[in-house]
Amino acid sequence: MGSGGEGVPGEVDRYLSELVERVRTIYRDRLVSVGAVGSLALGDYRHGRSDIDITVVVDPAVPARSAHELADALAHPGLRCPAAGLELVVYDAGFAASGAPGAGYLLNLNTGPLLPAVVDFGSVGAPGFWYVIDRAIGHRSGRTLSGHPIREALSAPARPDLLAAVSASVREHASGAGHLADNRVLNGCRSVYYCTTGGWISKRAAGQSIAAAETRFRPLIEEALRSFERPRESALELPAGAVDEFMAWARRAVDRASGGPAS
Repeated sequence: MGSGGEGVPGEVDRYLSELVERVRTIYRDRLVSVGAVGSLALGDYRHGRSDIDITVVVDPAVPARSAHELADALAHPGLRCPAAGLELVVYDAGFAASGAPGAGYLLNLNTGPLLPAVVDFGSVGAPGFWYVIDRAIGHRSGRTLSGHPIREALSAPARPDLLAAVSASVREHASGAGHLADNRVLNGCRSVYYCTTGGWISKRAAGQSIAAAETRFRPLIEEALRSFERPRESALELPAGAVDEFMAWARRAVDRASGGPAS
């Protein structure tokens, strides 16, 4: 099995090995690929801060009960997650390879010590932007943990669909609901970076890039970067007015790229 990557603690590698073994046991010959996306894929996993983001691709003919079995097999603390949480999504291979926008999952599982538990087997009505962005990152940078290369199993949505997803993500983070201030700022940086360059990099790398280019926001972004080094429970407080001003700027920058409303 592929490792979580350089700088990933041994307990995370052991967790990934057990996770993959449980996925294999349930899906057997219907398993196409297991891959790490998110911070593990982008080489910026921060222990105590990052989630473990996993994408599983399976044969379209897999029985529906398998997703329920997998959710039970991976639930924390039955399988103790050593990270802030596990965010795992299962797709059928046809949808994963289609590049279609939308959520499209067979299972959306959030579990772990710092994540509200989510177990969802139907994507109808789910906000699609989270999944569109993760699949795009997985297509570009995903780390294969088992089976077929995850970068080949996933197709990136078309750029207009990605721009729409990034715009929705910025609006979600601008609202502030349920998001740490440092993550709001750095997500805004990564969104602007993508719209400017067409490339996906880690939130910290994007923050460094935007801080260098936008001097008026540099103090705020640098404070967000310092906060992002800390565990979630000890994140720094950032000035609310400055965060809101930055997020409004990020929305305008993304809207210019996407052709959406700059309100």
